[in-house]
Amino acid sequence: MPKKNSQEIKIAVIDDSEFSRRSIVEILEGEGYNVVGTAGSAEEGLSLGATTGANVFIIDVIMPDRSGLEMAKVLSEKTLNASIIMISSLNMESIVIESISSGALDFLPKPFMPEDLIKAVDKIVAEKEKE
Repeated sequence: MPKKNSQEIKIAVIDDSEFSRRSIVEILEGEGYNVVGTAGSAEEGLSLGATTGANVFIIDVIMPDRSGLEMAKVLSEKTLNASIIMISSLNMESIVIESISSGALDFLPKPFMPEDLIKAVDKIVAEKEKE
């Protein structure tokens, strides 16, 4: 069972929907996870990652400045040990495939059940603990 309150796990939530960001943070913090910040755009998210030391990123695919897919590629190339979960209301197979090829370890279609989010994060945390 992953240690949810581990200070080594630092989660950043990047979504242009304030409602989605708040909901995700509420779910994760309710489970004892350390959410180090939120951002409403990919650019904010990239700087958030640099300033907070986040190592788990939950990123929406569709955002105003650049796509979450582009952000995932940048994080995968530049951030050591970044684990990414992509989320989107676009639940098409091509988006899922593109998400995974952009560096995401998981994809959750919106709306998702809280337990699906927890399961995805638990899986990443368990992998990080093996490293």
